[in-house]
Amino acid sequence: MSNLINAERITMTYGTRTLLDSVSIGLNRGDVIGVVGRNGDGKTTLLRILTQTIEPDSGRVTHTGAVSVGYLHQADDFSPDSTVRDVIVDGQPDHVWASDAATRGVVEHLLADIDLDTAVSSLSGGERRRTALVALMLGHHDLLVLDEPTNHLDVEAVGWLAEHLRSLQARDVAMLVVSHDRWFLDAICTRIWEVHDAVVDPYDGGYAAYVLARAERSRQAAGMAARRKNLLRKELAWLRRGAPARTSKPKFRIDAANTLIADEPPPRNSVELERFSVTRLGKDVFDLTHVNLSVGEGDSGRVLLKDLSWSIGPGMRIGLVGVNGSGKTSLLRLLTGELSPDAGRVKRGKTLNLGHLSQAVTELDGSDRVLDAVNRIRHATQLASGKEISTSSLLEDFGFTGDKLTARLGDLSGGERRRLQFLRLLLTEPNVLLLDEPTNDLDIDTLTVIEDYLDSWPGTLIVVSHDRYFLERVCDVMYALMGDGSCVLLPGGVEQYLEHRRTRPRGNGLTGATSAPSAVGGAAADERQAKKDLARTEQQIGKLDKRIARLHDAMASAASDYTKLASLQDELNQVSAEMNQLEMAWLEAAEKIA
Repeated sequence: MSNLINAERITMTYGTRTLLDSVSIGLNRGDVIGVVGRNGDGKTTLLRILTQTIEPDSGRVTHTGAVSVGYLHQADDFSPDSTVRDVIVDGQPDHVWASDAATRGVVEHLLADIDLDTAVSSLSGGERRRTALVALMLGHHDLLVLDEPTNHLDVEAVGWLAEHLRSLQARDVAMLVVSHDRWFLDAICTRIWEVHDAVVDPYDGGYAAYVLARAERSRQAAGMAARRKNLLRKELAWLRRGAPARTSKPKFRIDAANTLIADEPPPRNSVELERFSVTRLGKDVFDLTHVNLSVGEGDSGRVLLKDLSWSIGPGMRIGLVGVNGSGKTSLLRLLTGELSPDAGRVKRGKTLNLGHLSQAVTELDGSDRVLDAVNRIRHATQLASGKEISTSSLLEDFGFTGDKLTARLGDLSGGERRRLQFLRLLLTEPNVLLLDEPTNDLDIDTLTVIEDYLDSWPGTLIVVSHDRYFLERVCDVMYALMGDGSCVLLPGGVEQYLEHRRTRPRGNGLTGATSAPSAVGGAAADERQAKKDLARTEQQIGKLDKRIARLHDAMASAASDYTKLASLQDELNQVSAEMNQLEMAWLEAAEKIA
């Protein structure tokens, strides 16, 4: 495999801080390398040096031959006078660029909802990001350098991008990827570079392989801090217990890794957390009854929620997915009371102490200092275990030490402000958390800390995120806003939602065929019946969920009574079989109204 880029003993210093110290590293054709590390440790600096955007203080970077490099920066530099067509296909008319199947596929998947003659200056942040991605994908480069490519993309777009990049890698296109999206890294990467303490440590395999190897190194390194080690063990245990695809790439030290996590318990005890949540919240959290919600008026108006009835109880951990614009953020604002429904009712429990992490961080005063901004809320907080933890310990866990404790908030990076925003939210000790894209601007180490705190946090959790790994890690159940006003349960998780999006019919309005009136009426009747079946099945699934939880609780209490334990196990097997049948019935009903 031919070499593209070599870096020899590169060193880079900013002020008094050395980001890279005598680093030597290389990149070959077909390599897909994920670059990970804490915010501010030098990931973007390394990319800029390797692409010769900036020069290192010392050392040398060489490119073999005429290497074509495409660089997706976190901020684009489009000319304000350009249109989308100018940016992605150099102004070519449709009959020219659309004659190429590969070009047509990229544009249709990422820019289907955008008029190519729209000025880029009028696009939203997400639309500009997708436009920049399309321009890069159509550039026929030898090396793609992607700095947070999944920012502003929904779960479906992230999944398609991963598939497309794998197809490019099969054609020997090399890639350097900085991303906090661990599912994305594991889906596309062949190697991982970890940037920390002015060095770059290479790991073979994707993100799962990196966690395995890093945890093993942690076990062997006696001097590593116990807290960091425990977080790695917990994440590794979750990865190994998850879907087989997550661990298909590691080809080394599997037995040693399994030994390392043999006694590691599940990330959280859902039954115990639910019991604790009921004592804090009572039986009512949110009850939505026949809720309608729309935005805009006239022809430009869109229905976000249509006749939605949904009961959200104590201790539920819900992940919410859907395409951009389907109403996920609006639903959270409806639950907080910031928005009122057009029709129907939203009932909130009387004991709610609601914490809402919005996408904006404007509520932080830039002139305030980190330690003061935290101590003003509370000097200590209590975990679900009853253990009290000080704000200084929390600040350290969230990466605020030394000079950062007295830094002004206005001088913090976007990721640091996001970290502080989440920390301040935890200190208010909410019993309901609504998180809107909580992973934005956060590095992977910070995300593992947040996941660890959420594992022991007792309350109702609703998460809107495009980060599939985070959703699957912290949530127990998934719902999807389908874009037609419905909100449906996903027994198969995010994968079921993506499969539905892949197989949905794509009507283009060009066919002249029409259905006979009787056929239309019959189809409408079938759909109404399917909706009734769906609602009834969801209620039955909810009841069985509670019954299974009670059986697990009873089995734990009867651990020494083997006769009773056997009887409870038989009952649990029966209930589990019923649950499987109900989930199949749900899927059949859902397909009829999809």
